[in-house]
Amino acid sequence: MNDDHHRARKDNAPANFAALRRIALGIIKTNTAKGSNRVKFKKAGWSNDFLRTLIAGVNRH
Repeated sequence: MNDDHHRARKDNAPANFAALRRIALGIIKTNTAKGSNRVKFKKAGWSNDFLRTLIAGVNRH
């Protein structure tokens, strides 16, 4: 997820963003759709419908 390129470097920001990235990666990994995690991240950014399915999948577990 290109953690080295993020600009959050002060105070608690790095830890907070790292936690958010871990949560996002966990949500992506639980999805059974075809494709790599990177493709799923891109698809979630492009398609609100796919993003809704990811979020709905979290609520079911």
